[in-house]
Amino acid sequence: MTRATTANFHQMVLEVEVTNGSGVYSKICGLTSRGINRQHNMQTSEVPDCDDESLPAAVERAVQSSEVTVSASGVWASQSHEILLDWWGAGQPKNIRIHHVNAAIGDTEYESGSAYLASINNAAERGTKVTAELDIQFDGIPTRTPRIS
Repeated sequence: MTRATTANFHQMVLEVEVTNGSGVYSKICGLTSRGINRQHNMQTSEVPDCDDESLPAAVERAVQSSEVTVSASGVWASQSHEILLDWWGAGQPKNIRIHHVNAAIGDTEYESGSAYLASINNAAERGTKVTAELDIQFDGIPTRTPRIS
């Protein structure tokens, strides 16, 4: 029996290019949960039977559009405070990437592209740390870069 090769939490990293065009990426500090959602938005058409119109039509589907979003949550870390507030406040995209640290050679190591910080939600409860929830939306489909070595 062969077991699946898996990744741990710290091996799927969300990084943002703090200074646009620099090529230098930094992790967003404080995140304890992050997820990437790849979604096709579908359209359906009912296609009737030409020989016997009394039969139910078949529903056929096609991809209308595709989107990739990132959700993340955790504690609100002072190390990322200004980066996140500036990104959201500007209403402009930043380059981000998802780093799949343990990708095999030839497999996708990075999914990268321009993305908007669509929302930041903070909450505070007495006796606990301030929390954060982030909704990040790629502007288009991210580029997949394979691991070379």
